[in-house]
Amino acid sequence: MKILNMNELPEGVEVNYLDKARTAYLGKAAGSEKMYVNIDKIEPGQKSCKYHSHARQEEFFLILQGTATLRYDGEEYQVKKGDFVAKPAGKQHAHQFINSGDVVLEILDVGLNVANDITYYPDEEVYYLPDEEKVFSEQGELKEWTSEPNE
Repeated sequence: MKILNMNELPEGVEVNYLDKARTAYLGKAAGSEKMYVNIDKIEPGQKSCKYHSHARQEEFFLILQGTATLRYDGEEYQVKKGDFVAKPAGKQHAHQFINSGDVVLEILDVGLNVANDITYYPDEEVYYLPDEEKVFSEQGELKEWTSEPNE
């Protein structure tokens, strides 16, 4: 068992993505195996991820700070501190948060680590197989594609 503190995270627990977003991998740092628990921090005007869905992964999101536009199944919703949403497993609900405010958006992001998940990116018609680290489209395997939303 590990007891850690949000204000004293060990080296390597938080990853910086192009100075536009950061993720603190709390569950991994604490030794969680079947679920992940992350805090995502998204700068104003930036995206949490590319718009995507999962075939098998269940997720839960809680807005800890800020405001955002939540893209969810082709619709857009305004969310703010205190709002939360679940994305059930097996429903393939596409989702993405875009920081629409002027402060850092903080999201508690909790989900299940599942084998054989398939991530689909409908804006690009791209599939990602995380277990195999392979990305492909109808044209075949893609070598240069990235999941980075804020390039």
